[in-house]
Amino acid sequence: MTVRVERTFTFDAPAEEVWAFISDPQKRAEAISVVESYEITDEEGGAATWQVSLPIPGVGATVPIETEDVNCEPPHAVKFVGKSTALRVTGTHTIETDGETTTLHNEFVVDGRIPGVERFFKKNFETELDNLEAALREDLGQTA
Repeated sequence: MTVRVERTFTFDAPAEEVWAFISDPQKRAEAISVVESYEITDEEGGAATWQVSLPIPGVGATVPIETEDVNCEPPHAVKFVGKSTALRVTGTHTIETDGETTTLHNEFVVDGRIPGVERFFKKNFETELDNLEAALREDLGQTA
């Protein structure tokens, strides 16, 4: 089973400022509450290893997820893929602007490789997207 979630955020900010946040693998990792820690393994390639806490029986305390930007089109789109023994996650962030406001389209797809992963993400994705939006607004100096 695959879990897919999409959400769009709109900001009163230049596209370049939204891009600076969403294209940064460190800022993306810090916005996700289940990422216990991370290590940037390739600054230019957008690669990082996330240690993700998955409270699922049989999984253990944390699962390492190797993430990498697989498509980067500054300042309009970035797509990353994360792989581990427990799951595969794809995140796509696309930016549109009318010159006054910037809209960020987000799509995440999780394919679980062990029982319970999809259920966990289906239950928690909305909160994680709230966290991403809040972190971006804080970075931009805005409130919801």
